[in-house]
Amino acid sequence: MPADPASRLLVRRADLHNPQDAAAYRDQLNHYAADPMGSGRPLPQEILRQVTADLAQLPHAHAFLAFVGRQPVGFATCFGGYSTFRARPLWNIHDIAVLAQWRGRGIGAALIRHIADQARAAGCCKLTLEVREDNPSAAALYRREGFRAAAIGAREVQYLFLEKALDGD
Repeated sequence: MPADPASRLLVRRADLHNPQDAAAYRDQLNHYAADPMGSGRPLPQEILRQVTADLAQLPHAHAFLAFVGRQPVGFATCFGGYSTFRARPLWNIHDIAVLAQWRGRGIGAALIRHIADQARAAGCCKLTLEVREDNPSAAALYRREGFRAAAIGAREVQYLFLEKALDGD
């Protein structure tokens, strides 16, 4: 591994219609899923294929890949939303991960900065994301990159991310 990966780091939008990008995205997603901060287990191949096929067709989905040289080392998935209070689009960073052996080298920060630049160019008013309570490293990265609790006037309000399964999983 190079001493200074930032000198060879490239973050770009993934073209999920391109077989190489789709394969790199699936590989990164599967590493994330298998990580303890994901679900702790890899995803079935049929799910991985379906995800890239579906995301390639969704106009509000935005996939990104990070490379050091030609090696994919991280990824992010964002979905467009809309702020009714600001009457402008927003993006939610749904997935973001860096391969374990590449963490702590600025790759996650580079992904976030690239996403922020792309979201600004798309006219978005903000980025949102969720972070697990038991992932202090990611939470610290997000704070360093400017993510904060929402502000209602001068008061900070921390939102909880809740889910309700609809299919029995």
